[in-house]
Amino acid sequence: MAELRSFIFIDQLQPQTMCYLGSWIRGRLPRTGMAAQVIEVAPGLDIEPLTDVALKHAEVQAGILVVERQFGYLELHGPTAQVRAAGTAVLDRLGADERDATRPKILAATIVSMIDNQHAFLINRNKLGSMALPGESLFVLEMQPASYAILAANEAEKAASVKLVDYRMIGATGRVYLTGREGDIRQAADAAEAALGGQR
Repeated sequence: MAELRSFIFIDQLQPQTMCYLGSWIRGRLPRTGMAAQVIEVAPGLDIEPLTDVALKHAEVQAGILVVERQFGYLELHGPTAQVRAAGTAVLDRLGADERDATRPKILAATIVSMIDNQHAFLINRNKLGSMALPGESLFVLEMQPASYAILAANEAEKAASVKLVDYRMIGATGRVYLTGREGDIRQAADAAEAALGGQR
């Protein structure tokens, strides 16, 4: 039986979180304000029959279906009721409850005040989202399971006016990079950590 590593419901995708997701997914593009469901399981191939169940039980669009070394990932989006129905069908297939999902664990969370121009340059070499600028403050967050990165990014964006530089939600760990004014970064960091339950 598959291990349910994450079962993440997002009530409304925020603009930067949605646009970043749309920059690399190979499935259907989401829109701002849509609800989304992210599911991570192990072993990875067990995501295939779960995808079949979700898509046959609700009118949703699939953005991500990824099987990597150990884990499988599915992201669905659409109207709230339909996303909820798809998620419920997946849980029924697993014989699980959403509380059975692995609780996120924060591995690292740090604020760097007023980053140097060289530091900003190095960050921007690896980013897919907005650009980090010298003098901005930087918040970095790392967690397990990786898929919780999208939740942390979305909730941080809701809480404060920050730039989403990067988030990685697939692999052994998830990572989030945010920049902005110091006060906004601190507010966003608090929201991101709270969304993960503050577990260290």
